[in-house]
Amino acid sequence: MFGVSLTRRGRLVAGVCVVASVAAVTAGGRSLNAVVVPGLVALAAGFVQLRGIDPPGVRRTGLTDGFVGEARTVTVEFTGDPPGTDVGRPYLASVRDRLTEGLVALGGDGEPRVGREGGSQEATLDARARTTVGESPASYHVRYDERGIHRVGPTRLEATDVFGLYCRQFHLTRRDTVTVYPPVHSVPVWFRRRLSGGEGLDASRQREAFDRLREYARGDALRDVHWPTTAKRSELVVKSFAAETDRRRVSIAGETRLAADDDAADALASAVASLGLALLRDGVGVDVTLPGDDVAADPGPRGRRALLEATARAGPGAVEDTDAAAVRLVATGEDVQVQTPEHALSFSELADATLDPETAVRSNDGRRAAQ
Repeated sequence: MFGVSLTRRGRLVAGVCVVASVAAVTAGGRSLNAVVVPGLVALAAGFVQLRGIDPPGVRRTGLTDGFVGEARTVTVEFTGDPPGTDVGRPYLASVRDRLTEGLVALGGDGEPRVGREGGSQEATLDARARTTVGESPASYHVRYDERGIHRVGPTRLEATDVFGLYCRQFHLTRRDTVTVYPPVHSVPVWFRRRLSGGEGLDASRQREAFDRLREYARGDALRDVHWPTTAKRSELVVKSFAAETDRRRVSIAGETRLAADDDAADALASAVASLGLALLRDGVGVDVTLPGDDVAADPGPRGRRALLEATARAGPGAVEDTDAAAVRLVATGEDVQVQTPEHALSFSELADATLDPETAVRSNDGRRAAQ
């Protein structure tokens, strides 16, 4: 009836009213006046309050894209229908947001709040953190545990009357998505320089015909800033020349040894993102080929985002024509083999800051001799 049901407290009050009514019949009307009437008034008032509530709209803030291991504070705001209007008379409620696997709800102590249901878990605002819909938003903490595109929602809202005698549940279908990028590790400068053409990152380049405009990247000379376009866009834009456009790109091909190896896919995504971002920060564009996806990323925010989104989506599998790439990454289990014409080593070795570049070259020579 109207979606309103008695809470445990409400059932207790109703039971007391019934007992008091029976006692009033046998012992007189005092118990009726002292217990039954106030109880019935409270029950009637609570029912009327919840019956007049309409399902609110939901808006989440703070759920921004990020990397594995990062945490966010998600704020859940409630609005009327249509959006932007007031909820109406405020009421108490508890809120539950459904999180897909890969997102972990955190308690007040920063530890995971466990509560799995049907392969998912719920970020539950406990009773002590109940919110007043129409007056203040609800919030909870979530940690990004796995890369990918994850969904938050729907929301289960349980409203209660001011006495806590009735509850009414609403299933709010609004869903939001968040993209979680793989973890990124440092890549040594010597390796990036060799990929981009020897001393290409530091040496002055021959300047040929103007090619195009692009976003500013760290390391670009201020003399190349195109000031008229920069003024229009409110962001630094630089001129790119044909010679450096052709030379300052690195092709990367990544695949897994097995077609269905999620651990290998995670390791591959992390290695590709690490190498690609390092090159983009150096002002070197990258052409990345992954199982089922290709991306051409130029230095700048748009290129970095395109690369990260591709590595967030990447699954296991093989790619074609890997021999044409400047660097080939092959993931087996939780490690990735990095192969170039000069080097063949694991990504964990490459990310080790103490690795001597000559050691990497000798390691590759030894592997070639053994083949």
